[in-house]
Amino acid sequence: MKKIIYFLFLSVPMIVFSQSEYKITSYNDKGNRAPNTHYLGDAWLNSLLQSDQELPYGITKATFRANSTLDWHFHTSAQVLIIVKGEGYYQERGKKPIRMKTGDIIKCDKETEHWHASSKEEDVTYLALYGGTQPTTWTEVLTQEYYDEVANELKKE
Repeated sequence: MKKIIYFLFLSVPMIVFSQSEYKITSYNDKGNRAPNTHYLGDAWLNSLLQSDQELPYGITKATFRANSTLDWHFHTSAQVLIIVKGEGYYQERGKKPIRMKTGDIIKCDKETEHWHASSKEEDVTYLALYGGTQPTTWTEVLTQEYYDEVANELKKE
């Protein structure tokens, strides 16, 4: 009996203290509605992990409603987009736009100007992995007219 009491006396504080040290976020949270400053349409952002001295990259879950798009921009580190649901468009400056879909993984090199968006027909949800603490550099507004041209070019058959 003394051994059981001794074991409980030592283990309960470790269980209580170890559980309180976890920082848990949930991928399932929709996130916060993004301020409509560098995109057209409706978007939600959920910052899952932020970079720090021990973790050199952050992860953000982004959800864009159909017919929504980001402006042209670039990052000071490479960015990886993992498309987890839906379809959208992606384009790097000087290259043809592509349709991205569930399961696709796109790597954009650092300081490469690009934009990404939902498709005209479907919402898109992706995980954005990026390094560093520098903010996104916004370069040019992506107009509704240009987005519509891309959508027409990439229209599903």
